[in-house]
Amino acid sequence: MDTGYFNEKERSEILSLCRSLLHSVRDISMPDDMRRVKALISQAVAHGHCQRDRYGINPVFHNMQTAALLCEKVSPDRNMVLAVLLFNLIKAQVVTPETIAKDWGDDVAKLISGLSKVAVLYSKQAAVESDNFRKLLLTFAKDIRVIIIMIVDRLALMRAINHHPNDKFVHDVAYEANYLYAPLAHRLGLYAIKSELEDMSLKYTDREMYTDIAHKLNQKKVEREAYIAAFIKPIQERLTQEGVDFELKGRTKSIYSIWNKMRKQKNDVGDIFDLFAIRIILNVPPEKEKAMCWFVYSIITDMYRPNPARMKDWISIPKSNGYESLHITVYGPNDRWVEVQIRTRRMDEIAEKGLAAHWKYKGIKSENDLDKWMNNVRDILETAETGPMELMKNFSMDVYDKEVFVFTPRGDLYKLPQGASVLDFAFNIHSNLGCRCTGGKVNGRNQKINYKLRTGDTVEVLTSNSQKPKMDWLNFTVTSKARNKIRLSLKEQAGGLAEVGRELLHRRLKNRKIDIDEATLARLVKKMGYKTATDFYDALGKEDLDITTAIDGYVDMQRKEQEETARISAETYKLQPPTADQESSPSEVLVIDNNVKGMNFKFAKCCNPIYGDDVFGFVSSEGVVKIHRCDCPNAANIKLKYPYRIIRTQWSGKLGGQFAATLRVVGRDDIGIVTNITSIINKEKDSSLRSISITSNDGLFQGYLVVGVNDTKALDNLIKKLKTVKGVKDVQRSN
Repeated sequence: MDTGYFNEKERSEILSLCRSLLHSVRDISMPDDMRRVKALISQAVAHGHCQRDRYGINPVFHNMQTAALLCEKVSPDRNMVLAVLLFNLIKAQVVTPETIAKDWGDDVAKLISGLSKVAVLYSKQAAVESDNFRKLLLTFAKDIRVIIIMIVDRLALMRAINHHPNDKFVHDVAYEANYLYAPLAHRLGLYAIKSELEDMSLKYTDREMYTDIAHKLNQKKVEREAYIAAFIKPIQERLTQEGVDFELKGRTKSIYSIWNKMRKQKNDVGDIFDLFAIRIILNVPPEKEKAMCWFVYSIITDMYRPNPARMKDWISIPKSNGYESLHITVYGPNDRWVEVQIRTRRMDEIAEKGLAAHWKYKGIKSENDLDKWMNNVRDILETAETGPMELMKNFSMDVYDKEVFVFTPRGDLYKLPQGASVLDFAFNIHSNLGCRCTGGKVNGRNQKINYKLRTGDTVEVLTSNSQKPKMDWLNFTVTSKARNKIRLSLKEQAGGLAEVGRELLHRRLKNRKIDIDEATLARLVKKMGYKTATDFYDALGKEDLDITTAIDGYVDMQRKEQEETARISAETYKLQPPTADQESSPSEVLVIDNNVKGMNFKFAKCCNPIYGDDVFGFVSSEGVVKIHRCDCPNAANIKLKYPYRIIRTQWSGKLGGQFAATLRVVGRDDIGIVTNITSIINKEKDSSLRSISITSNDGLFQGYLVVGVNDTKALDNLIKKLKTVKGVKDVQRSN
């Protein structure tokens, strides 16, 4: 390539840039891609094409920088890199789109076409401060990869214009980067790019403020690094002691972020407490990610007092752009607050490279209210078997034809998804308005509550104080806000606040991998002053009792009970003789520790073993042998904690009655399906139906059947027959 085409600064960087680019694309490009690109660009430069623009920007050098940054920050596909490098040849009319499609493929030509349309938009001087510019930008960019290229292109330009002589040009580019490209980067999870764009934007629009903050940060650098080292040292020692595979990083917040805090809090840099954050990155397999993050969380909060108001759990519910991390703020030495971020290697890669990092991992769907196209992108990524760039090339970003825009009588504009009803509109304005909605006046005419809205409609919501949400409302509402509020209201009407509290507690305990023991929970209820468990759950549902307080109380009680029982060895237990009301099934069916008779045993209710299951015995604190299935959910924990209390157990071969087993049945809510299921059970000579519980929702039913069976063979035979019933989708044995 003609080095005379580049200025002195560019010549000093071009060799390093070429090497970096060649190294980055070697795994995604064809063997001769870069050679062919270089030949085309060299030919164009030799013939006087690809001239600098009016601001002195060299298009070839700039695009090489963009391609290198794309590889560093995003992990692109081959066609994205080629489109960036070849774009100027189309712009300079050196080659035609047809030639690009023939020599490089239709997808490269399509990407260049998208970039060309955006260039045309810029040439029309669209007002970047108007929201229409953002909409037009997304509409022009039919492929989401074009948006990603534009963001990285802007980062390359922002890096290049430091100390550019044209102040207005620098200011305009910086303003646009902060208004448009930084938010787009944020929505795609490209946080590193977002932070750099914001920092440089502040630098170019208020260099004095930027320099002042940077100078004050630098003055305190040695002190800050010493503090971070002292803060993380005990954490490192404890995590290493616990056998955790981790990496620890300390980082100062971005200058733009600090400036934002100064502006909002009206403070100086010295008054901002959380200037830096500690990041703990864990190396764990996917199935252990959440458990390990919460384990590390428990270690940190045990060492330093946390601030509950500043806790952010993006592991249980990830951000809309796929971001996952557990953020806590703790009170460190010298009365300073320190933010600690806990995440896994996978989560960190997604946080660093955003959307494109999902090609290795399945995304997590979110209900957060974000632009429709982001939801669609995540849906695609969830089923990704190859890279997202490959999938997204067929993804059309027709953003604004899948929404309806409607007005209130006062002229306020609301955006709703296509198919939204009058009821969706009412809930979108306010939950209470939705709960009391009876219909609406649409363009002056009365319409029913399920009327589907169209763009341009003016809607006045009609209400009644006697109106309450109904189950059939779920059939025609489409927004998550409306559907969630309807479900909650229906539970409240049925006196279901206690059930809401129960579900909340069980879900939170499950998220923290804590087994639920009803006996321990009952003692906690009594200790906290509630007469019944229903009163306890009702208080949780009403938020009269803080869920964290309840969980902490349960964990503390469980820990104390485990410590108490752990002091007793198996030899100290005196096995109790059988009693008349013993809860075991047919007598003399088990051989326990080589003895047949004289043993008091019970079948564990956590797994309900039946004749034929692989089982083991566990000596309980009451001296009774609890019989568990070997695949019991609690088996691994029991054997790990109390190996000395395990007793070898097997079936004796004598059979004298039936055992209770629970089956979970799922299927279509068709007429007569329950009758067909119960009929099959009753016809089986080795089976009997003891109880049945059925719930249905949205055309599906779920039922739990307690059946009496002689052994596992009879149970397996029954399950096979139930699966043949028309409408039954699944039958599984339940613990």
